[in-house]
Amino acid sequence: MEKYGGYSQEIIEVLEKEGIEIYDKIKIIKNGKEYVGLLMPRPFYGDPCCIVIKLSNGYNIGVAFNEKTKVILLEKSTGTRSRATEVDELEKSTGEVAIVNTGGTISSKVDYLTGAVYPAFSTKDLYGMVPEIKNIASIRARPLFNILSEDMTPKHWEIMAKVACEEFKKGAIGVVFTHGTDTMHFSAAALAFAVQRASGPIVFVGAQRSPDRPSSDAFLNLLSAVITAKKAPFAESVIVMHGESSDTYCYVHRGVKSRKLHTSRRDAFKSVNDVPLAKVENGKIIILNDRYVPREEKPDNISLKAKFDEKVLLVKVYPGCNPEIIRWAIDCKYHGIVLEATGLGHVPQPMVKYVEEAVSEGIPVAVTSQCIWGRVNLNVYRRGVELIKAGAIPCEDMTPETALVKLMWILAQTRELEEVRELMLKNFVYEINERLLL
Repeated sequence: MEKYGGYSQEIIEVLEKEGIEIYDKIKIIKNGKEYVGLLMPRPFYGDPCCIVIKLSNGYNIGVAFNEKTKVILLEKSTGTRSRATEVDELEKSTGEVAIVNTGGTISSKVDYLTGAVYPAFSTKDLYGMVPEIKNIASIRARPLFNILSEDMTPKHWEIMAKVACEEFKKGAIGVVFTHGTDTMHFSAAALAFAVQRASGPIVFVGAQRSPDRPSSDAFLNLLSAVITAKKAPFAESVIVMHGESSDTYCYVHRGVKSRKLHTSRRDAFKSVNDVPLAKVENGKIIILNDRYVPREEKPDNISLKAKFDEKVLLVKVYPGCNPEIIRWAIDCKYHGIVLEATGLGHVPQPMVKYVEEAVSEGIPVAVTSQCIWGRVNLNVYRRGVELIKAGAIPCEDMTPETALVKLMWILAQTRELEEVRELMLKNFVYEINERLLL
């Protein structure tokens, strides 16, 4: 039966006989040993004769089942499976915090046959696995997508921005998006520009390890995200993830100033050229950065500009790169180009004339640095001065990802070159620091 998440018929019969459902607290007795934990769903691959439980320390274990194994119900779950009516009401209600599921590892299970991760858990499942969040705020759960972050597109950003705006207008004081980590900083930056003057934060949260894996970071991350949505004094698009590899605290990173800097560590996200907005620890939010956009008292003041121009190219500059890629972008009718240049914002000499050609065709060319920290300065070396004369836009200390998203957003509003330049250099949501803070 699907509700038992892939367990064998033999195990299902025992669970049904004992009145046990997914997320109930159970005791397993086998070979004289006792194991106590929450019954977890199983993926539909791997050994179906193994019962997965989550221990009190947060780790999952599998206990092989045979005819001598005893399974005892200790406590019914207060989560989604045993209280379906309550969860249905969550999706219909107007809660203080809206949790919107878009997919990613935080909403996934492990296929133990291949080791791959695939989308599986719903928003309701996440609520059931972290029941503590109901003690922080009233929750409205809302499914939206169930995709991995590499499949995100600007069209998805537009939908997410509209959904966030809807939730604020319905009375939410914070909106949480569960999201895959690989492109989460792109989405967080996109919503920072698309939704402004909100009555609370837009919080992006993900996981490096799926919720059904041992030592998943999903639980602390989601709990911290809800705390941020409810208690933070700012109304920015932010990312909430582990602050270190242990389960001690999470950082709140400004969406336009963050980047995923590790492929697998739980503290993969860092604030770049900025200080994290806050730290969430022991159920409390500690403000670390006093430069932030405050909450608006009235949701009617919210600004929604949820359009992005997808015809923008991000080019990484490297030794030997072919400068004719800019000519290709012109021929393919691209509307904007972001150069991820070296150092202070440098490109090979042959590329300068192509930059000038693009600008003469009405295509803005923005220059960022592929260095992690620091800012673009086109006034130090001759090549930078040449780029200025060619009409390039220096993007200060913006990350390439933020500059890309911002240019997409601006070009959806105007194609006038001078207006694009002016808006790219305008500081909307602290995406530019006048001086380096780190």
